[in-house]
Amino acid sequence: MTTFEGFGIGKSILKALGEIGFITPTPIQEKAIPVIKSGKDVLGIAQTGTGKTAAYVIPLLMKLVKAEGKDPRAIVLVPTRELAIQVGEDIEELSQYTDIRHAAVYGGVGWTKHAALLEPGVDILVATPGRLWELYRAGAFGMKNIKTLVVDEADRMLDMGFMPQLNKLFEVIPPRRQNLLFSATFSESIELMSNEFLAFPERVEVAPSATTVDKVKQYFYHVPNFRTKLNFVSYLLLNEEEFKRVIIFCRTKENAEDVFKVVSRRTEGEVRILHSNKAQSSRINAIEAFKAGGVRVLVSTDVSARGIDVSQISHVINFDLPPRYEDYVHRIGRTARANAEGVAISFIGPEEDFHLENIEKLIRMKIEELPFPDEIDVVPLSRPEKQSIDREIDRQKRLVNPEFKGAFHEKKARQTKSSPYSVNQKSNAVRESKTKGRKRGR
Repeated sequence: MTTFEGFGIGKSILKALGEIGFITPTPIQEKAIPVIKSGKDVLGIAQTGTGKTAAYVIPLLMKLVKAEGKDPRAIVLVPTRELAIQVGEDIEELSQYTDIRHAAVYGGVGWTKHAALLEPGVDILVATPGRLWELYRAGAFGMKNIKTLVVDEADRMLDMGFMPQLNKLFEVIPPRRQNLLFSATFSESIELMSNEFLAFPERVEVAPSATTVDKVKQYFYHVPNFRTKLNFVSYLLLNEEEFKRVIIFCRTKENAEDVFKVVSRRTEGEVRILHSNKAQSSRINAIEAFKAGGVRVLVSTDVSARGIDVSQISHVINFDLPPRYEDYVHRIGRTARANAEGVAISFIGPEEDFHLENIEKLIRMKIEELPFPDEIDVVPLSRPEKQSIDREIDRQKRLVNPEFKGAFHEKKARQTKSSPYSVNQKSNAVRESKTKGRKRGR
């Protein structure tokens, strides 16, 4: 299969694909589209940035053909509002020459606004689980016409604790339907979910679970502490020609705020920030500005690791490694999209070597270390930061060896070898001796 015409795709969808610049299907599209067209349940395993969304949206549009009725005929469940918006935009592009109606609904916006959005009727509904349940309970739409259910980023769904909500939804969605489950990783929990959710599925896999995109060059530097990391990222961003459009990922929103303040002050070009405490409108505006090219640097927590589909991202910088190792794959998948090339750089502190080793095991490859540049000012390690790093390293060692005591374990009270009794017994003996002495003095 060399072009989309070979799938029997209608002219309206082919025209949209041509305008987007999609001529040759990606491996996941080539494998998934015919199977989904056949009506079988599908378990799709594909890393981010491989065209996974189009792999299920194209056959979905082919099945629906045209607008019909008021209630949705297909539902796409996603874990985050950012991904809901992104999938909605992808459907908008692919369906622009059809009359198929679609909507994306998610938390952070009043549900009545989304209910009004559904009032004229919708064929494909993209939703986060919580918002879908709210709208259904409020009577904003019915489930009886649903023929296809897609669960996208299933691994993230489970990690975010959505399984109880998914189970409630599965109970009210008609059982006679086609189910499509897509995930970038295939863990034991995903296997259990697929066994419950899918009926005799066909597994479509274009790369082993947690495989990184080939065109991402991965490097890391050993960086001794937080403030030196700030100096390092500022140094890298001075190179405007190479670091054209950059995402900096941080482990916490506090770190993201600190990085944002420093980068905004020291770097040319506009800088925006994304994390869970930011208002929904602020997050959407930041992503849109980044897509449009008006923002050079986006500082983010993992809230956006799976919700940004922006071409021509030159670099992903992992200021901190993610707490979930699978998120490393999703982070670096923000670059090298649509057959472009990209670079992923990770800053590894002393307490992150443990996590780096586990990430390398997950992705089944070694990441190349680069020498620390002489030009960067190395900030001395403060005593509180050193203690924090030492405690974290002790914790990691205890995970490997539960018998390991570490530098910060509680020390027992010392007892001298000559003392036949405890400290409390000794105190009582001294008190008794003094009492006898006073009695003799009388």
